[in-house]
Amino acid sequence: MLGTPALPAAVSAQPPVFDAEQALALSQAAIGRQVGEYTFRDRQGRRVSLAVFRGKPLVISLVYTSCATVCSMATRHLSRAVAVAQEALGEGSFNVVTIGFDAARDTPAAMARFAREQGIDDPRWRFLSADAATVAALARDLGFAYQASPRGFDHVLQATVITADGRVHTQVYGDLVSVPQLVEPLKQLVLGVRPEDGWITGLGKRVRLFCTTYDPASGRYRFDYSLFIGMAIGGLIVGGTAYYLIRESVRARASSRHPAGMRERRFN
Repeated sequence: MLGTPALPAAVSAQPPVFDAEQALALSQAAIGRQVGEYTFRDRQGRRVSLAVFRGKPLVISLVYTSCATVCSMATRHLSRAVAVAQEALGEGSFNVVTIGFDAARDTPAAMARFAREQGIDDPRWRFLSADAATVAALARDLGFAYQASPRGFDHVLQATVITADGRVHTQVYGDLVSVPQLVEPLKQLVLGVRPEDGWITGLGKRVRLFCTTYDPASGRYRFDYSLFIGMAIGGLIVGGTAYYLIRESVRARASSRHPAGMRERRFN
């Protein structure tokens, strides 16, 4: 009886093909998931926990520093979108971290060099390193799929927007991240009304949320006063119309209760 012939070594050693559709499904399934409070090392080797970023929205991107093209390109485009978001929403309104997922090579020194190469010197943007177990656990929470390949790694190109309480809110895909892709979900989180907001704060946030719009010509966001003025005028028109209708309704009811003939007999 003949057994199954063994595959040549070169064939059997080939890594499995990266399944992009499955990776996307895993990424989408992570939306709403709580992210753990893992601990990392920053560019100076200091310990940093994700817990310190709670209380504000957080943008997390994962890269490997030996990537010659795609990770660098994605980070530079993300940097442009982050700059516009800070301008539109406030520099301290959200946090950003980039984490190296190649634990063997993405040391604090490598992450510092990667940040310099991309021209990122924002002190609020942290570049972090971790051991393989921490990276794997974080990747599961974020729905981030990666796999070693002859070129380095195959992986999903994604940045993840995390809520202030640490849940996955939105996945932003692609190496050419557009400004609205990042800013729109951040705008919803930063300017969304919270239960602890007072009436005046809540009203201000609603106005800013509605009137902060993207201008494709400039590639930036601006506060459109015309929308606010239009809202105010519309409110006055609606209020004036409602007042007129109520007043006329009251007058009509009063006239029906006291016809002119009855009023004349009452005076005779």
